Amino acid sequence: MTHRFYGTFVGPACITGQMQSCAVGLMAEESDVVRRVLEGDGESFRRLVERYARPVTRMIRNVTGDDQTCEDLAQEVFLTAYEKLGTFDPHRSRFSTWLFTIARNKSVNAARKKKPIYVADPPERTGQDVPEDIVARDEFLTALDRELLALPLDQRTAFVLAEFEHLPYEQIAQIEGVRLGTVKSRISRARDKLMEALHRFGDMV
Repeated sequence: MTHRFYGTFVGPACITGQMQSCAVGLMAEESDVVRRVLEGDGESFRRLVERYARPVTRMIRNVTGDDQTCEDLAQEVFLTAYEKLGTFDPHRSRFSTWLFTIARNKSVNAARKKKPIYVADPPERTGQDVPEDIVARDEFLTALDRELLALPLDQRTAFVLAEFEHLPYEQIAQIEGVRLGTVKSRISRARDKLMEALHRFGDMV
């Protein structure tokens, strides 16, 4: 099972985090790719897919909690982006903002249509001498998965974009279509709820 919270608190490098250090050059490069695609070079779109496939799929998985269909939904995101590429305005937003907006909206729609997802307990490691700290970590991450999926969708999407994709609050506000203060409030409430879950889990172990 993929544990979605592992990357959040340990903090490995991710594509979107790296992108922030070279945003200006990247924006110019992506605008050039978009221009070439719109001029008929459809193959150039592959570069954008390769760059964003992992973060888009990860974001969808974390919002919907669905490991089975997240890749299919990610393909829908890129198909929609390709079909609507002419509506992208580089003067209004980064390409990543525009793409994550599509991914966010499709994730929210998919999450609303699905029944609540039960996150199963980690399987017992029978016949293995597993260190207690490994077992505790698995239980801890599973508990956090449950709490993430229990968050209201508006808090969940803002939290995922901030903590998993490391996007700045200003960019998240654009993606969510709300004021900056609203984004800060949603993320703060999500963190408070998850911290409460951490304390409850700590009391049980």
